[in-house]
Amino acid sequence: MTKLYPDAASALAGVLRDDMLIAAGGFGLCGLPERLLDAIRDSGVKGLTFASNNAGIDNEGIGKLLRTRQVKKMISSYVGENKEFERQYLSGELEVEFCPQGTLAERMRAGGAGIPGFYTRTGVGTEVAKGKEHKDFPDRDGVMQTYILEHGIFADLAIVKAWKADETGNLIFRKTARNFNLPAATCGKVCVAEVEEVVPAGALDPDQIHLAGVFVNRIVCGAPYDKKIEFRTVRERETA
Repeated sequence: MTKLYPDAASALAGVLRDDMLIAAGGFGLCGLPERLLDAIRDSGVKGLTFASNNAGIDNEGIGKLLRTRQVKKMISSYVGENKEFERQYLSGELEVEFCPQGTLAERMRAGGAGIPGFYTRTGVGTEVAKGKEHKDFPDRDGVMQTYILEHGIFADLAIVKAWKADETGNLIFRKTARNFNLPAATCGKVCVAEVEEVVPAGALDPDQIHLAGVFVNRIVCGAPYDKKIEFRTVRERETA
């Protein structure tokens, strides 16, 4: 059976429903599954929880779904560039679970590996640790340290953006896009990947593949893409 679908809407057909937990790849505006996010917005599903490093910016990435009030909760590590996110959070319209960046990536990776929880020192003694189980373990020097229990993320759906894919779903991510797309892809019951290019099976160098096709259920080619820039900084040209 082919994994390749003609567009994002058909790739998500039969998968979307209200109140889903969706793991989304992306790092800032890099590696965002833009076509899939647009299709989710257009589907009208609501009450969604997103596990994602950030929510994009206003009207980009998950920010598009914040505008349409389709997101109920965000599990994120960085939210500083989205004014609508800030407004909804401060007004009580949006539930937010802040999670340290490395912990969030590990929670996704753990879910993908079938690990329900792990202990980490990150966040001990902060707001992040409130309400979580604490346990002492010896560190590498034998000194007892306090750790907190973090739960793996088991998402209903994973949406990711890759650079290249072959027809069997093997994926190559480009540079910074590997940060969260790879762990996010593994922790969903269903993984849908949008890619810039699809090549025949066997065309990818096996040593260059970042994610095996066994994790990927559906693929859509979303090219062409426009390069988005979060901050445009310029300086006056110096006189020669």
